[in-house]
Amino acid sequence: MARLRYWKITPDELDGFSYPEGKLLNWDIKCTREPEGAAVFVGVFLYRNGTPLEYTPQKGIAYYHNNVPRSELPSITRFLKRRYGGDVEEKGERVFLKDSEEVYSAAQLAGLARDLQAELSASAVVTLEFGGMSEDEAKEAGLPEAKLLPVPGG
Repeated sequence: MARLRYWKITPDELDGFSYPEGKLLNWDIKCTREPEGAAVFVGVFLYRNGTPLEYTPQKGIAYYHNNVPRSELPSITRFLKRRYGGDVEEKGERVFLKDSEEVYSAAQLAGLARDLQAELSASAVVTLEFGGMSEDEAKEAGLPEAKLLPVPGG
């Protein structure tokens, strides 16, 4: 069974999914502010096997930012830390909440995406990547074939 990646999912679409959480390898919620051409965005993400930090995988939620004023970063970090805990560590344009709570359910991720939209005054799109899931399982989970993106080497 290959890896399956679904992208450009809205929070409302995500609410309708019922996938096996144990097969979700990673997720990303990218929040982009208008105008889109200004490339001001924040991406909150989680890799089940840890996110590399100095060559060491760190468990927990993290986020990256682009063209976001540095003065806004502490409030974004506080928002996520209040929800999920963890020890804060910054590396370049990434902020890690090491050992934070990890969330995988569609309902939790849809709720987080909606809350991020409100908190950041931005629109959110979600990417989900699964491992060990057949295409039949994906259909049963409500995952839309039209949003399936091939994973090279997957």
